[in-house]
Amino acid sequence: MHLYIDPGTGSMLFTILISIIGAGIYSLRMLFIKIRYTLSSGKVETSAKKIPFVIFSDNKRYWTVFEPICREMDRREKDILYITESPDDPALSADIPHLRAECIENERKLFTRLNFLNANILISTTPGLDVYQWKRSRDVDFYVHIPHAASEIALYRMFGIDYYDAIMLSGEYQAHDVRKLEKLRSLPEKELIQIGIPYMDEMAKRLKESGPAPEHPLTVLLAPSWGPSALFSVYGGKIIDVLLKTGYHIIVRPHPQSFISEKEMIDKLMSKYPESENLEWNRDNDNFEVLRRADILISDFSGVIFDFTLVYDKPVIYTNPNFDLGPYDAWWLDTPLWTISALPRLGKELTDENMESLKELIDSCLTDPRYENGRKEVKEETWCNFGDGASRAADYLIKKEEELSKKQD
Repeated sequence: MHLYIDPGTGSMLFTILISIIGAGIYSLRMLFIKIRYTLSSGKVETSAKKIPFVIFSDNKRYWTVFEPICREMDRREKDILYITESPDDPALSADIPHLRAECIENERKLFTRLNFLNANILISTTPGLDVYQWKRSRDVDFYVHIPHAASEIALYRMFGIDYYDAIMLSGEYQAHDVRKLEKLRSLPEKELIQIGIPYMDEMAKRLKESGPAPEHPLTVLLAPSWGPSALFSVYGGKIIDVLLKTGYHIIVRPHPQSFISEKEMIDKLMSKYPESENLEWNRDNDNFEVLRRADILISDFSGVIFDFTLVYDKPVIYTNPNFDLGPYDAWWLDTPLWTISALPRLGKELTDENMESLKELIDSCLTDPRYENGRKEVKEETWCNFGDGASRAADYLIKKEEELSKKQD
C-alpha cells in the first residue's frame, strides 16, 4: 500500500517542518548570543527605560506606509524610534522632530537589536515575527502589524502574523480571515483595529491637490510584478509587441526587484524595445506621476492594482497568477480569496486566448460603466475610514501605550 500526500498538504507539512527546524536552530543561536554578550559585559544595546513607540521597517519602500502615522504622532508630540534596514530610507532624513531614525544594515546586529529591545509598542509591516530570526523580545510589551497594501492578510507565508498582538486592518474580510486562522491554530485572539489605509489617504489627498493630469494621448501603463508567475516571465516581449500594435502610448514600469533578480531578462527587453514616440520605460522612485498619466493599467498580482483603481479611479487588466497556496496562510482557509472576487469588478482578465484582442479589452474597460461601479464596491470593502487612517492609527497606539504604562506602574 502506498501513502499519497497531495501537493498542497505536502507543501504545508514541508513548511511546518522547516519552521520547526529553523526555530530550533535559531533558539540555540540566540542562547549562544546571550551567553556571549553576558560574558563580554553585556554589549547588547538595551535601555532601562522603555521606549514608548518603535517602528521596524525591513525596506525603504515601506516609508510610505509609516510616514502618515509618524507625522500624525509627531503632531501629537509622541516620540518614535524608527529602525530601518535600508541606508537610503527616507525616514533617516525626514523632517519630523519627534522621530529618531537609525539604520542597521548588518542582519545579525539588526535582529540582535530587535530581539533584545525594550519598548512598550513595536509596529511593523514585516511578517514572520517569532518564526525565524526575528523573535519577540521579552521586554517589548506589544507587537502591532500593519499591512503594506490593500489586499489579503492571508497571503503571507505560513504563520506570518500568528505572533503579533494586534493588526491594523482596512476591511472586514481581513478580520474574518484572521479569526479563522486563530481558531484553526488554537491561537489567542488578537486585537483587530480597522483603521483604513493611511498611505492611500495621502495619495488621494495629493491627487486632489495636484488636479487633473496634463493633456496626453491615451496611455497604457504596463507594470508587472516579478518572479516566475509575473507578466514578463509568462509572456516575455509578446505583450509589448501586442501593445505597440494598439497605437496607444505605452509606459513600461518593471518592478524594482526585476532590475536585481531578473536583470538579464529586463536588459534584453529594454534592448529589443527601445524608447520611441509611443514607448517609454519608467523607473521613477515615486510612481505618483506615472499613475496619474496612465488611463489604464495592465498588471498581474502587484499591489499597484489597488492603488491605481481605488485612488486614481481607473480600470485595470490583470492576469491570473495561478498561485500554489501551499506555502501561504490562505491554504488553511476554505473560503476563496477576496482578491479573486474583487478583480473581475475592476477590469478584465488577460489570457493566452484573448492576448491578440488586447486593444478591444482596453477599449471595453475604459468605456464599460460596470467597472466604475465595481471600483466603488471594492473601495467600500477594503478602504474603511477614508481619509482618516493615520488619525485612527495614532488614536489606537496612544491609547494602547497609556494602557500598557499604567500596568507597569
